[in-house]
Amino acid sequence: MHSKDWLQLALFIGLLALITKPMGIYLVKVLDPQGKTWLDPLIRPFEKLTYRLMGIDPMQEHGWKGYTFAMLLFSLVGVLFTYAILRLQNVLPLNPQGLPALSPALAFNTAVSFTTNTNWQSYSGESTMSYFSQMVALAIHNFTSAAVGIAIAAALVRGIARYSASTLGNFWVDVIRTIYYLLLPVSLIFAVFLVSQGTIQNFKAYDTAKLVEPLTVTVESTDAAGIKTSTQQTITAQSIVQGPLASQSAIKMFGTNGGGYTNANSAQPFENPTPLSNFIQMLSIFAIGSGLTWYLGKTTKNQGHGWSVWAAMMILFVTGVLACWWAEARGNPIHQALGIMTADGNMEGKEIRFGIFNSSLFATITTAASCGAVNSMHDSFTAIGGLVPLFMIELGEVVIGGVGAGLYGMLVFVVLAVFIAGLMVGRTPEFLGKKIQAFDVKMAMLAILVLTANILGFTAWAAVGTWGLAGLNNSGPHGFSEILYAYSSATGNNGSAFAGLTATPVDGDPHYNITLAIAMLIGRFLMIIPIMALAGSMVKKQISPPSAGTFPVSGTTFTILLLGTVILVGALNFLPALALGPIVEHFLMLKGQLF
Repeated sequence: MHSKDWLQLALFIGLLALITKPMGIYLVKVLDPQGKTWLDPLIRPFEKLTYRLMGIDPMQEHGWKGYTFAMLLFSLVGVLFTYAILRLQNVLPLNPQGLPALSPALAFNTAVSFTTNTNWQSYSGESTMSYFSQMVALAIHNFTSAAVGIAIAAALVRGIARYSASTLGNFWVDVIRTIYYLLLPVSLIFAVFLVSQGTIQNFKAYDTAKLVEPLTVTVESTDAAGIKTSTQQTITAQSIVQGPLASQSAIKMFGTNGGGYTNANSAQPFENPTPLSNFIQMLSIFAIGSGLTWYLGKTTKNQGHGWSVWAAMMILFVTGVLACWWAEARGNPIHQALGIMTADGNMEGKEIRFGIFNSSLFATITTAASCGAVNSMHDSFTAIGGLVPLFMIELGEVVIGGVGAGLYGMLVFVVLAVFIAGLMVGRTPEFLGKKIQAFDVKMAMLAILVLTANILGFTAWAAVGTWGLAGLNNSGPHGFSEILYAYSSATGNNGSAFAGLTATPVDGDPHYNITLAIAMLIGRFLMIIPIMALAGSMVKKQISPPSAGTFPVSGTTFTILLLGTVILVGALNFLPALALGPIVEHFLMLKGQLF
């Protein structure tokens, strides 16, 4: 744990704090239909034209049911659109490698994955997706799914801020303005920056390089009778990926999507060429989610509340970074005994150019923010090092979280924290002057319990099913962790993985692809619906004047209560499963056993 790494962590947190207010100010303008930005002269005509072409009245707002229905309809069309492209990939243009169409199960999984902002990838991008599929089927969702998350967060914040009202805004306006004024311009600038660092952006066919040393591999196949065979193949050349990487990498990070153009994701030098690009990519993952906390404070006219939420997020984040960094820097005692441990700790699955600290920092950021991009393989982390990103996801992706999703997820915990505070003082709980009633608590708990049941239910099924065990690369508690991580990642709409799990096996068994897709749908939409119902309930309430018994939702006391609520709910829900996976693996590792 070197001093330069401590300096980088301090620099990261400092820069994030510095950009939070400017990002929040800009979000206030973007999420106000009448807001004025410096891009208005250029973009406003296109915005108005889009409204006319879609038949949208930008001044007509939706109630919570209308807003939710519009979001569900938009997402359904997105799934069908993407599924069709992936199934027809072989006959569509911009496919210089002649890649075939995706199987029905894989196309369904991928369409759902990108629509829900999960970007789980049961495939290797460079060997599966054409340029057309990468740009039209996938990258478009990187913009739209991120915009949907921000729109839902804005609707919930409006529900909290408004009183004696019935509407939460216009879904179509929120999505269009978010894409036009925020995601597109920033991604354009970010893509140019990545090109300057060495990220490629072209439409060339793949290059081929001759290997200095030929490689012999074993290839398994299954014939029509279901008989598996193995053959030896000698590889003498390597394909060098080409294509529009920079444009997709920019929005995958800024929109907390995470879906890599290549299988190695941000560990691939073409996607993440330099230490500077690595640092800016990490900062971009947190940028919008951090700014939304300032937007919360500004919109609710309680800036202290916004900063208190931000502080709670930062405490959880820094704790996670330090725990992951410590575990990876400490390394594996079994390796130490064998004399094969490096001076820096556990370097397995990590890029030498990034090292222990940048790998641990990236892993914590990407799982705290439901991004899912990776610059190292989480499956190769130590047991405790791997527990940190897993637990970050299982907290509900509220530690900054995905764009929008982190804020509305954290506000669910805020409602529960205020409810608990009300119980402790023996009075009706209030949140920013609004009484928290039984319906509000039920919706908040439903949003949390849906995620818990989804993760643990699918994990249990896969852990006892032959199809679930067949996809594992490891046995014992580490194999269980691979399953638990997969369904946590899918439900949390994160998309990263313990890559030892094979979701698309050689025999084409669709169980993992289908169940993971269902988990993604539940994790996205069955959480949003009760949250929107909560927003609909909050917006109708009247404001009560503060009194001596009103619990303040800003300051140290509130931050500590919010932290306790988040941690206890996460620990109580998932501690038994974590004990069966990474925790028992850690103690077995100390006794000299690996999996």
